[in-house]
Amino acid sequence: MALVVFLRGVNVGGHRKFRPSVCAQELSAYGVVNVGAAGTFVVRNPGNRLKFRAELLRKLPFDTDVYLCKGRDITRLLHENPFGPEPAQPGVVRFVNVLAEADGPRPSLPIALPKDGEWLVRLVASDGQFVFGEYRRHMKTIGYLGQIDKLFGAKVTTRNWNTIAAVARILGHPKAACG
Repeated sequence: MALVVFLRGVNVGGHRKFRPSVCAQELSAYGVVNVGAAGTFVVRNPGNRLKFRAELLRKLPFDTDVYLCKGRDITRLLHENPFGPEPAQPGVVRFVNVLAEADGPRPSLPIALPKDGEWLVRLVASDGQFVFGEYRRHMKTIGYLGQIDKLFGAKVTTRNWNTIAAVARILGHPKAACG
């Protein structure tokens, strides 16, 4: 069964920089495919999950949080599409937060941040290890995205919905071409 790897906080703002494509090549025995620059990988032949994770950690030039998901969970997300059939409004970006822990307390959704005035981040749904939301492109948005860890009581890493579609495409999901 394929795995999907999400690394937290790499290649952001000049910190914890590395080349994911090189890491994927070094892990080619596991069938690793790099997706973008944020530390997202599809692992086609992971074998023993703990052994693969240990090998991945040895290849990284720094310590970081590693979140592993089953490939079928990602394709299911795309199939179910928590955002519905309508495209995002102009200036709005859809995203997925991957939680370090799937079993923690969950706030009631939807949540809009800030609470007063026009929202910059809106969390619309959650499913297991995943939280779905939208944000507006604005200087203050990053601060509100940083609050999601506290709201869910667990560390999260954020990926654009297009990245999730790209992962599903690599996994062979038929709807992934539509994004």
